[in-house]
Amino acid sequence: MSDPSTDLQIDAARLPVMLTTLRLPSIARHWHTFATRADREGWGAARYLAALCEHELTDRASRRIARHLVAAGLPRGKTLATFDFAAVPTIRKAQLLSLGAGDPWIEQGGNILCFGPSGTGKTHAAAAIGHALVEGGRRVLFSRTTDLVQKLQAAHRDLSLPALLSRLDRFDCLILDDLGYASKDQAETAVLFELIAERYERKSLIITCNQPFSEWNSIFPNAAMTVAAIDRLVHHATILEFNAESYRKRTAAAFAEG
Repeated sequence: MSDPSTDLQIDAARLPVMLTTLRLPSIARHWHTFATRADREGWGAARYLAALCEHELTDRASRRIARHLVAAGLPRGKTLATFDFAAVPTIRKAQLLSLGAGDPWIEQGGNILCFGPSGTGKTHAAAAIGHALVEGGRRVLFSRTTDLVQKLQAAHRDLSLPALLSRLDRFDCLILDDLGYASKDQAETAVLFELIAERYERKSLIITCNQPFSEWNSIFPNAAMTVAAIDRLVHHATILEFNAESYRKRTAAAFAEG
């Protein structure tokens, strides 16, 4: 007849291996601590198992968010918590917080368009919204527009543009920074337009630009493409105007005074 205490020791020794095989690292780390607490507080088996599973799910979500933040390529330090709302009175804190929550605009494939002079906080706001979206479980990719356009153009030359667009489709939101610096080269802007058209009403874009719509003929090579791009972007869009004094100019002035 087997000794119950010996059987328990054997089971305890096997648990780490089994939990690692099942890819349950949090339960593997914490089962013994939870078991001690369960014995002390008189938990039943269901409560003990539920507590372990809840801990595993929470840790798994945290690890997934950490991976997605790395993959997003967002600028460091540009979050809603660090955004200087007092310096940009045209931007309401409640609105950015709501956009960062994601629903319902991102469910509808809506866009956010940020306009204003250089250095007024457009990139910070876009990145902050992206950061909040990732923390909420969404997938986001941040890129300078010129960098992404070059990748799209290279894929077009290699006849792999559909595959690249499909990979980009995994992201709930693409953040295209500095759209106004995109070249008016027909091959480059054609692939940019294809990206905009591909995501229209399905997946979201956040775009920052220092040029108003009236000057977008400097981005796209012809009037018809300009109108078509604006039409797709504006439909279901939130437009944010950044008309404050330049962040960088103000910081430089403060540094000079100091």
